Amino acid sequence: MGPGHIQRVVEAVLFAADEPVSIDRLVGLFSAEELGRCAGEGAGGEGGEAGAVKADVAAGAQAPGPRAVVREALAAIGRDTEGHGYELARVASGYRFQVRAELSPWVNRLHRERPPSYSRALLETLALIAYRQPITRAEVADVRGVPVSSSIMRTLLERGWVTAVGQRETPGRPTMYGTTRAFLDYFSLRSLSQLPPLAEHAADDGDDDSAANSGDPNPPADDAPPSNVVQLPSADSPSGVDLG
Repeated sequence: MGPGHIQRVVEAVLFAADEPVSIDRLVGLFSAEELGRCAGEGAGGEGGEAGAVKADVAAGAQAPGPRAVVREALAAIGRDTEGHGYELARVASGYRFQVRAELSPWVNRLHRERPPSYSRALLETLALIAYRQPITRAEVADVRGVPVSSSIMRTLLERGWVTAVGQRETPGRPTMYGTTRAFLDYFSLRSLSQLPPLAEHAADDGDDDSAANSGDPNPPADDAPPSNVVQLPSADSPSGVDLG
């Protein structure tokens, strides 16, 4: 099984999957022998990544590991989609094929049903949770100046965009909420670092509420979030799609 076959398998899996596929899941599709043989064949190639691998082997370096083989297949697929109507995108949960954003107006004409619409109150609540997590329902209400309805929280929880992440150590121990990987996947984000700065929105629409929410989050050092809770990214988290 050579690099070309690995690439075709990965491409087929991404087309068939109904959700983003992680590197670990892609690696798990192959046996160690298959990936090892592919790494060996790649080391004998010339030019590009193959040439670099050959040079490393000649210098006594170890052959690329399973994840490196799959990443090279993804990089090749990403290059192959250039100029097409779809692209390979990396989001929080893994890799997927998606229609290029500039072509979505035409693609949307395929669907007779109207896409779901959300109220301004729901979107404001979601934005506050995303930018200021962990945050309680009462704290969201304090910023917006109006209570947060149960229907809004129920919709966000049912969509899987937010989840309870703990309880505030204050009287009553109110529940704190944070965003999930499903939130990032839906909005085609790899991490929260790709959210636009709040200052941009304040400058664009002159919303005083946006200015009041402009405090920068305090990112943790660990970029591996527990469970399905998305923690704020570290300062050096990459914000673009990394196919390599």
